[in-house]
Amino acid sequence: MTATTHDAPPRPRSAAEPVLEIQNLECTFRTSAGTVQAVSDISFTVGRGEVLAIVGESGCGKSTTARAVIQLPPPTAGAVRFNGHDLTQASPAELRRTRPKLQMIFQDPISALNPRRKVKDIIAEGLDIAGVAEPERSERVTRVMRQVGLDPAHGDRRPREFSGGQCQRIAIARAMVMNPDLLVCDEPVASLDVSIQAQILNLLEDLRESAGVAILFISHDLAVVHNISDRIAVMYLGKIVEVGDAEKVYDAPAHPYTNILLDSAPTVGDSARETSGLELSGEVPSPLNPPSGCRFRTRCPKATSICAEVAPPLVSIDDEHEVACHHPVTAATTN
Repeated sequence: MTATTHDAPPRPRSAAEPVLEIQNLECTFRTSAGTVQAVSDISFTVGRGEVLAIVGESGCGKSTTARAVIQLPPPTAGAVRFNGHDLTQASPAELRRTRPKLQMIFQDPISALNPRRKVKDIIAEGLDIAGVAEPERSERVTRVMRQVGLDPAHGDRRPREFSGGQCQRIAIARAMVMNPDLLVCDEPVASLDVSIQAQILNLLEDLRESAGVAILFISHDLAVVHNISDRIAVMYLGKIVEVGDAEKVYDAPAHPYTNILLDSAPTVGDSARETSGLELSGEVPSPLNPPSGCRFRTRCPKATSICAEVAPPLVSIDDEHEVACHHPVTAATTN
């Protein structure tokens, strides 16, 4: 069973004014065993008022990408342009001025909130840092609590007095009170029950529609992001293997890995899809020593010798649909 959100009006596409532009992003980490290649040369954009979902298995680099966007920590290489300014080249003072418009929502709402502080003070923390004084401070906290479905009268309570779903609403309110241009959501519903997942997804959709905020949504579940996403980028072992318009990725997935992910959740939205018949083999390779050529080749049922020799670039197969595969799946190959 998966969360289902309400129907939404037509959404903006990637042609919208870019809020976030990622170019050739790389994130590596030194360990006692060697250098981990967590994210390798990925590029994408998020337009104003758009939702881009990054989906993949645990350990594929999607959360590392999310944290690199907000420079915690900064990427090893590449550019992160937010509203036209490269954050990787910004000074600490410039980052401090930028971050109010760039907010993150974490996976575990309980651990993300200070248990000793009142909810109204948690939500107002960013305003306090920015020097917003009364009565504007209280007015903005009250307004955003109502906006996310929380009773402002409960502002004196502490996080332990709220459910997990309510705590996630508090975390969203803390981000939205700063009037951000971009929300980075790192698995924001993964720890919640299905019914609560739908409520949070609907809330994010409403905020996107009402405030025009762009959203980078990280998830391991393609079904979860079905209704909220404009575009979807599928990651595997630090690389984007497919990216495109959400409906095109769901209706005609071109990469074998995307097909296998969708096969694991064949019911998306209100309709069931036929499985591709492709089967995954082996284990995820170590990011300490990723395979040559295509990183998915060691588990791919369609792999040939060229897959080991040449890394496939992202190429366009349709309007708003790109895939990095030497042997993409087509309707003819799945029938």
